[in-house]
Amino acid sequence: MAEFPFELVSPERLVFSGQVEQVVVPGSDGEFGVLAGHAPVMSTLKPGLLTIFAAGTEPRYLFVRGGFAEARPDGLTVLATVAMPLEELDAARLAQEIQDAEEDVADATDDAKRQAAQEKLEQLREFRAALAQSGLAAGPTPGH
Repeated sequence: MAEFPFELVSPERLVFSGQVEQVVVPGSDGEFGVLAGHAPVMSTLKPGLLTIFAAGTEPRYLFVRGGFAEARPDGLTVLATVAMPLEELDAARLAQEIQDAEEDVADATDDAKRQAAQEKLEQLREFRAALAQSGLAAGPTPGH
């Protein structure tokens, strides 16, 4: 299978940079797969699993939230507000993200802010449910 360059960047670091065969991106309008030569497209991200397939390796799963993806015939770039390998995402952190989102809904000062916070909360809950159904698990909770 043909390879193409892929970069995943978060505000803290360059999370991944390398040649890949396929990347599955959690777009706001649904997951989409990117292969070499993909038509140009831009998409915002929803919280979820981004999956990287590289030659000769097991798939890599990363949690992403916020940001956007830009696919081009010559590569893919994902800029994410949060991006971390699944093994770095412990159950306690995901629970904290959900709790923070619940507080944002409760503390919203107007309808627009409340709706945005509610959408984020729903996305995080969907991610937690999808993660549970996938058979993949977030990393261990602290102390385990």
